[in-house]
Amino acid sequence: MISAPKICGRSHIRAGLSGYVAELGAAFTVGHLGLTAKPREDHALYIASWLQVLRDDPAAILTAANRAQLAADYLISLADVGRQRQPDACLAPAQPELAA
Repeated sequence: MISAPKICGRSHIRAGLSGYVAELGAAFTVGHLGLTAKPREDHALYIASWLQVLRDDPAAILTAANRAQLAADYLISLADVGRQRQPDACLAPAQPELAA
């Protein structure tokens, strides 16, 4: 087991990994939905911490990818349930117009 420095009582590795999971999960979800994401400059600030996590634990990327995929699958399943509950307005039967 790797001895990681603690930040506010938490492992620095775990803190970096959670951000990586969030970014990967967002990328997986955006890709599934067919959306395009505009990169933000402040996201580049996270790269240094992720690189340190990967240097300390090369298998961390596999853990992060697994957790990110689980999170993305969960979010996508919620969107799918929402779509099933709300009929598409284009597919709803036309309402008869009332004469004035």
